[in-house]
Amino acid sequence: MKKIFTLIAALLLPMALMAQTTDNTPQANENSTKKEITKTGFNFGPLPAIAFDADKGFQLGAILNLYDFGDGSVYPNTRQQWFFEASFFTKGSQLYTISYDSRFLIPGIRFSATLTGTNDKAMDFYGFNGYQSYFDYEKVDAGKDGESYIYTPKYRIDRKAILFKADFIGNLWKEKLFWEVGYHLSYFKQGAINRKKVNKNKEEHEIFPDEEPTLFEQYRTWGIIKDDEADGGWNSTVRLGLLYDTRDKEGAPSRGIWAEAHAIVAPKWLGTKHPYYKYSATFRHYVPIIANDKLTFAYRLNYEGTFGKDAPYYILPYITTMGQSYDRDGMGGFRTIRGIMRNRVQGLDMASYNAEFRWRFVSFPLWRQNIAFALNLFSDGTMVTKEYDMSFGRTAADFASAEEYAQVKGEYDAYMAQGLGHDRPHITVGAGLRFIMNQNFIVCFEYGKPIGQYHKQDGNGAFYMNIGYLF
Repeated sequence: MKKIFTLIAALLLPMALMAQTTDNTPQANENSTKKEITKTGFNFGPLPAIAFDADKGFQLGAILNLYDFGDGSVYPNTRQQWFFEASFFTKGSQLYTISYDSRFLIPGIRFSATLTGTNDKAMDFYGFNGYQSYFDYEKVDAGKDGESYIYTPKYRIDRKAILFKADFIGNLWKEKLFWEVGYHLSYFKQGAINRKKVNKNKEEHEIFPDEEPTLFEQYRTWGIIKDDEADGGWNSTVRLGLLYDTRDKEGAPSRGIWAEAHAIVAPKWLGTKHPYYKYSATFRHYVPIIANDKLTFAYRLNYEGTFGKDAPYYILPYITTMGQSYDRDGMGGFRTIRGIMRNRVQGLDMASYNAEFRWRFVSFPLWRQNIAFALNLFSDGTMVTKEYDMSFGRTAADFASAEEYAQVKGEYDAYMAQGLGHDRPHITVGAGLRFIMNQNFIVCFEYGKPIGQYHKQDGNGAFYMNIGYLF
């Protein structure tokens, strides 16, 4: 069996290995009975980024992790690390990310900075408040089966986004309790899809018709999305937080607690176009079931909340992060709720959980690297707990005639009648395989599928090839 995984590792290592280290001294790791190579110097982890989406096309790109272990005294953690990604989609979308994390650049302070740019011609948009917004999976499936035109563009928008952040973390007590301060600047430009690009290379009977409005266009017509917010805008925010961290290591922890609480302040005087104030709390726990990293139970509980009754709609998909991590879309997808559609669940307040068993079933040294393979079984879930206002926001004066008003209001009422009065839990289950090199460079293959009474509202499941553990 070990020979089989050695062969797989040998196939993956050319993508993950350009290691140049100054010293690879075997020493006993505190979490392992075997001697593990203590990595020093720099390690490189390049990986191709390959995926497919029916509306964005094939994703082709590259990911590069660069780790600096220094003299090895902090291994398996790093002194500093860089992350680079450049991905291109065959229908015109792009993703660019540069991230840096350092423990020594500023004495006594951990500094993390990230710059991300996206140009997404077919961004997922399923409405607000989870199951209160109806997803017509029957028409989507019929379009995929060739029974009608392709319907998925109904749930897409065109979004361009630039996000920058700089976070600082300092010790408060015994290197376990820390303060966090960060400045985050973002810009969103959003609008309806470009039908010409979405319909590119489709057969005539598959083309999404001009007369069919997208959900985003309907939300604008109904006044659910306010006119002054519809196109996006600038967000200039300060984040303040507390962090409690007793993990044994960061890349693939097997014991300890990692808990955070944040307040997000985005006032108008700081440059935010549509001011808002949010808060978040996250509790992560890693419980060793079998010692030496063999079997670990890990879970994460998260709550994202809003002060007041309003926030710009375009910031709702993002969950709050600080430190080495950076903002990504949620809830739905690899980084949040695996197995449901990206951004399926959006609201003013959202609760979520992730729970999984992690079994590292084989570990061995290969080519002066520490190699391991792990399996995981998981369940994820989320739910809107405070709803975004989806009231009809138009009056008869907004329309050319009373008949037009009645027609539009009737379409709104019919849509709202299809959804549930309030959201319900969105639950998924799944499993995955991970290739782990030097406790930090982690390639994952994972599949999740929604379950429950309304599971068809969340999609048909999803496969992911990505890097790292979810948390």
